[in-house]
Amino acid sequence: MIEDLLRQLAPQVLGLLVRKYGQFDACEDAVQEALLAASVQWSEVPDNPKAWLITVATRKLTDQWRSEQARRKRETLAATQEPTTTPQTSDQDDTLKLLFLCCHPDLSPPSQVALTLRAVGGLTTKQIATAFMVPEATMGQRISRAKQKIKDIPEPEWAERLPVVLHVLYLIFNEGYTASSGPDLQSVELTSQAIRLTRTVHALTEDGEVASLLALMLLTDARRKARTGPDGGLIPLAEQDRTLWNADEIEEGTKLIEDAMSRFPIGPYQLQAAIAALHDEAATPQDTDWPQILVLYRILSRMRPNPMVTLNHAIALSMVDGPEHGLAMLATLDGDARLAEHHRLDAVKAHLLEMAGDLTAAHAAYLRAAKRTTSIPEQRYLAAKATNCLSKSTVRDGSSNQKM
Repeated sequence: MIEDLLRQLAPQVLGLLVRKYGQFDACEDAVQEALLAASVQWSEVPDNPKAWLITVATRKLTDQWRSEQARRKRETLAATQEPTTTPQTSDQDDTLKLLFLCCHPDLSPPSQVALTLRAVGGLTTKQIATAFMVPEATMGQRISRAKQKIKDIPEPEWAERLPVVLHVLYLIFNEGYTASSGPDLQSVELTSQAIRLTRTVHALTEDGEVASLLALMLLTDARRKARTGPDGGLIPLAEQDRTLWNADEIEEGTKLIEDAMSRFPIGPYQLQAAIAALHDEAATPQDTDWPQILVLYRILSRMRPNPMVTLNHAIALSMVDGPEHGLAMLATLDGDARLAEHHRLDAVKAHLLEMAGDLTAAHAAYLRAAKRTTSIPEQRYLAAKATNCLSKSTVRDGSSNQKM
């Protein structure tokens, strides 16, 4: 389809123009006009569609710069040197440079994510705003400010910026896999974009953490169809129909992580992907290799300590040594300001309290978690768990009274 081809070519053309002329904002406007012209004029795809788009976009820049008196001589001269053949640098090189540009460390993480999805992912401002549940005008302002901030920076140092790029891709995937707010649990648009962009980086970089992040995304995304019921309700990992898991993604992700573990030093994404692989390998919840998962979380906690790692570490510890040990680990997070208003601490605490048989405390923790999340499917799931704990507690207390 022409639309799919244009989406593929857009970041390549934009990356080339930004590399040659700078001025991110002006180049993006010119590319958007060229894409619009192509969608109207192309009845058939030309022999060299990328060169066509570059030529039209460059002419748009020329027209714009001719109207600016102070820049006429320098920029008109550069812009009239129109490329008519494929540039010497590869398409992927320009796309990757554009991705690294969008992940400039001076930008806030939300701005990095938004600009990456807009310029490299090809999403419209409206689509990005919808995915993140903010008004389109707000998202437009965020993207505009980000473009203005990076328009005159020099070409980035790839090695220094790679961790930032991977973090942005990780954020995009996580927001797509479990939306932070709204009526839907997940956004396939965002997870697909994150996987596609990570494949782009992986194709051009010999890096273990890049391969591991791609593996983590594939191994996690493989469970997507089993995570929700017909009504869109959340289904936890232990209750999922594992026949719905995507075997092709599991196979590809497993190969990637096995190769990364055999060739590269251990890194945080490698550890997370290895944990995901152990979950995906288990035919039933009872077959999960929790002792090995616990070992990996211990290593990850030392390498990349943060509250979310601790939450998952506590679950693994509970599955191996019992919920009391997991609850003791969670207690270390009670004073952590980063989780003060976050629902996941209460959600994990409720789960472990339920495992320990303290249904009254579990009921209260589930309710607190349900009130704090802005995701409607999570709200419903947590509220249902709270009700279930209350029901079981009532039945248990009633039975106890009858025996006395």
